[in-house]
Amino acid sequence: MKKNEVKSQNERPNLRLHRDIASAFFRVGMLGFGGGPSAIPLVHQEVVKKYKWMEDDEFSDVVALANTMPGPIGTKLAGYIGYRIAGVAGAINAILVSVVPTIILMIVLLFLLQTNKDIPAVQAMASAVVPVVAVMLGILALDFVKKSGESMGWKKTLIILLLSFIAMSLLNIHPAFVILSVFIIVFAPLVKRRNNK
Repeated sequence: MKKNEVKSQNERPNLRLHRDIASAFFRVGMLGFGGGPSAIPLVHQEVVKKYKWMEDDEFSDVVALANTMPGPIGTKLAGYIGYRIAGVAGAINAILVSVVPTIILMIVLLFLLQTNKDIPAVQAMASAVVPVVAVMLGILALDFVKKSGESMGWKKTLIILLLSFIAMSLLNIHPAFVILSVFIIVFAPLVKRRNNK
């Protein structure tokens, strides 16, 4: 009897954790209108602010690394964060709940939109989502800039921001190359110092 009690007590936190992962990434999958970029603030809200599974700095690093890899960012974030929190089962849980309901809902909604695309209310609803996504991304970007300014210094942060903007907007350089360049610039002096010792 005691063994069963101990077993059920050990299982409860694990089940609660998987339930939290499922509910967090289900909300992200359901509310992430506009694709991957709009999902980032939602993942941040769930992972950093609500459940406190990560700090802001670590989340920023995860987003930066996820942007350098191929594939949808929402799925990459779900897979890594789920794995980090609860291992392989957590990764599978997070990916499935963020992808499968969205696929089902997308099929249903696309059918409804296709049949009602000429109705002005439907056109207005689709257009109204765009500014909301822009505001969400702007708030997250300001938060990242603030954290970078505090940890790295405002001068370096503003220089990197300006150079990144020029590289991506004016020179059309892929964000992955910009991020890799920043990593090289930051880590090269550290490696050089280590080798000199």
